[in-house]
Amino acid sequence: MLPTATVPPPPRQNQLIREVLRGSVTTTILAIVLAMLIGGILVALTDARVQQAAGYFFARPQDTLIAIWDAVAGAYSALFRGAIYNYNADSFVRGIKPITDTLNFATPLIAAGLGVGLAFRVGLFNIGARGQMLMGIAAAAFVSFNVQAPLLIHLPLTIAAGMIGGAIWGGLVGFLKARTGAHEVILTIMLNFVAFYFVAWLLATPGLLQRPGGTQPISPATPETAQFPSLFPAPLTVNWGFIVAIGATAFVWWLIERSSLGFRMRAVGENPFAARAAGVNVERIIFYAMAFAGALAGLAGVNQISGTITSGFGSHIDAGIGFDAITVALLGRSRAWGVFAAGILFGALKAGSFTMQVAEDIPVDIVVVVQALIVLFIAAPPLVRTIFFLPKEEHELSAKKRAKRAAKAGAAS
Repeated sequence: MLPTATVPPPPRQNQLIREVLRGSVTTTILAIVLAMLIGGILVALTDARVQQAAGYFFARPQDTLIAIWDAVAGAYSALFRGAIYNYNADSFVRGIKPITDTLNFATPLIAAGLGVGLAFRVGLFNIGARGQMLMGIAAAAFVSFNVQAPLLIHLPLTIAAGMIGGAIWGGLVGFLKARTGAHEVILTIMLNFVAFYFVAWLLATPGLLQRPGGTQPISPATPETAQFPSLFPAPLTVNWGFIVAIGATAFVWWLIERSSLGFRMRAVGENPFAARAAGVNVERIIFYAMAFAGALAGLAGVNQISGTITSGFGSHIDAGIGFDAITVALLGRSRAWGVFAAGILFGALKAGSFTMQVAEDIPVDIVVVVQALIVLFIAAPPLVRTIFFLPKEEHELSAKKRAKRAAKAGAAS
């Protein structure tokens, strides 16, 4: 009898490469690349020079290809100049100004995204960041306009008031869900409208948040002692709000990944019934999670009145950040530092979109489409792995094997 040949195990580096290709980081990067490629196609299709050259494509195809290259390269170089570094600037300081604009746009996205992502980890779909931001802004504005104190006292009080206002509005959702079982999606949608019209009423009412001596629904300017100081001299725009966002990210990471409360939160998010059986007070955890989420959204609102819009605000001061935070949380996979990176990416896209529009006459909507495509591909990792011929994850392979076994069993019977 011949000896059975033994198959040697695959080399260790092959296994390492396979694990890297299966990893979520690789999938996320390729999802962004794929979205940018499709965005480039949209830029080319909407470019007037490409459309003109395509009219005589079969006579001179090189003109169309050159026009496509010029359109796509011009768009993404403008995006780079507006978001990272302007290599056409006349000085180094002017050249690095775009990266500070990116960080400035990213700061409220990071804070609000952390709130949405924290709720996601507990199994709650918090789409009320807009309302929580607005209530945080209202609370922070009352403290900002009515307290006279030095910067070291006034600014922390403003931040605390904004976070408390957001925490109350988010905690209200958690309380109602825990006590009545009402769905958090319906609650947050309704409370978004309540917060918006409440802030609009405050801005239209003399003696509350309306600017004295005027009739327009706009607030007074934020006092200098309630504003985030700039990190660097003008024209650089990033302020200490970004440092606060870094601190908030570190806190959320510690809370979720290292604290006992975070362990209970993650247990509820994985399986609330098993968590309850293990002795976890699920209702209390739901309340805590929504209160923390609201506080972080309130921090994003404070950044708006103390860092971005300091000359007076209207009822639309949230600027869509509350809904963009959902996208940021999804892209960051609800992990603290993932949300931080996603916020910077979306801040870069927002900062660069204005340069794209001015320099290349490209609609800002193209960037919005790219953002939507990024989220689409992030939410469908099997699609990304199929497009780039990446190895499948273990659970996908096991599911495929189970399906084959079921098909064989059905055929045999």
